[in-house]
Amino acid sequence: MIELMIGIVAGFLGGGALAYVIWNKALNTKKMRIISEAQAESEVIKKDKILQAKEKFLQLKADHEKYIIEKSADLNDFDNRLKQKDNQLNQRRDELQKKVKEYELNKREVEIIKENLTLQLQRVENKNEELEKMHRQHLDKLEQISGLSAEEAKAQLVESLQEEAKSEAISYINEIMEEAKLTANKEAKKIVVKSIQRVATETAIENAVTIFHIESDEIKGRIIGREGRNIRALEAATGVEIVVDDTPEAIVLSAFDPVRREIARLALHQLVTDGRIHPARIEEVVGKVKKQIEEEIIETGKRTTIDLGVHGLHPELIRLIGKMKYRSSYGQNLLQHSREVANLSAIMAAELGLNVKKAKRAGLLHDIGKVPDDEPELPHAILGMKLAEKYKEKPDICNAIGAHHDEVEMQTLLAPIIQVCDAISGARPGARREIVESYIKRLKDLEDLALSYPGVMKTYAIQAGRELRVIVGADKLSDQDTEQLSYDISKRIQDEMTYPGQIKITVIRETRAVSYAK
Repeated sequence: MIELMIGIVAGFLGGGALAYVIWNKALNTKKMRIISEAQAESEVIKKDKILQAKEKFLQLKADHEKYIIEKSADLNDFDNRLKQKDNQLNQRRDELQKKVKEYELNKREVEIIKENLTLQLQRVENKNEELEKMHRQHLDKLEQISGLSAEEAKAQLVESLQEEAKSEAISYINEIMEEAKLTANKEAKKIVVKSIQRVATETAIENAVTIFHIESDEIKGRIIGREGRNIRALEAATGVEIVVDDTPEAIVLSAFDPVRREIARLALHQLVTDGRIHPARIEEVVGKVKKQIEEEIIETGKRTTIDLGVHGLHPELIRLIGKMKYRSSYGQNLLQHSREVANLSAIMAAELGLNVKKAKRAGLLHDIGKVPDDEPELPHAILGMKLAEKYKEKPDICNAIGAHHDEVEMQTLLAPIIQVCDAISGARPGARREIVESYIKRLKDLEDLALSYPGVMKTYAIQAGRELRVIVGADKLSDQDTEQLSYDISKRIQDEMTYPGQIKITVIRETRAVSYAK
């Protein structure tokens, strides 16, 4: 058993020694192969690097030679430019030397000419002194002959020339104005007539009272209530004076505010229809009617803008347009008037080749200053302009609104169109009612203005103030003075008075010779 074990160990050791020898031999063989491959690869890399170095050297050499050639060319160009500059400087020096010589010659000539001019000036001064002596002698002789001094004669001549020029200027101005009026009136009438013919608007006259009809006089007592408490509650809630008189089946609602009258009318209608009439019910119904009217105002504004094709307005402006339905101007319904001005403005703008949409927009908004929620102390045109500016309307629209009564200066052609169309709408027969007192005052102011001029004997305002006839004294004014007087009166009327349309001023001067045969 031991021998077997010894044999096994000996065999194992012998096998291991043999394997070591074989592995060591194989390892040496592989090592030699790797070394030989590395040496071969290093030779290849060495050759490649040598070739690359040679190529790099040749490239650098070529670049250096090219650089040297370019620099040589630049140096040659620079040398040539230096030579050219040198030649130019030499030429310039020669030219300057030549000019210096010419300048010296010219300087001598100028000195000679200066001496000659000095001599000539002395001669001219001597001649002037002689002429002045002769002129004074001539003036002395003229003064002796005429008996007037030179200053007096000059003053008379200037005065006569002034009078003649003034007379001719007035005649010339009148001729030009007449010719311009003929042409302008013809074109203006053509445009205005076309505009009016194409707009048909009903005449709407508003009053300060509303008649509320009832079925029987029994309802009057219910409206009045016990000791008048119902009617007092209704008046307090609406701000309208309710007149219950002997008129059968009618109650009068009186107020200057059309919105309040409409609220009172609708509230009365609902109360009478419902039959329950007492203070609490009155307050409830009036509150509902106010909301209803406010909604109707907004709806009216929207419907008006849609009908006219005016879009993009601020909601507050639309509400103000709706409020125009319940406002009047000299008895003319304001919304109807604004719609008419909008249509007229659009047609007139189309005839003149201007922006039709802007004209219609400005015409519709021109009187929004008459329906504000608060009542500031401003002219309605200025207030309307400020409202338009507040709600982001364009500057030309705002200017047209503010300038339609000449409160501000007109800046675009849109402004006079709005002003003219506003006058056309208000001037239609029956469109407005004018207060008699203001009408009579305007006529009197017109006559008094003409009477304030010297030489005026009598004045007559005729044709409803459209013509002013002025009678002057024949011994106080000449025919030329009458032309000047008519012009002065017309200018003063334009500057100081407010009136519709135009006023014709006729100055009458006549001479009467009366004798008697006995």
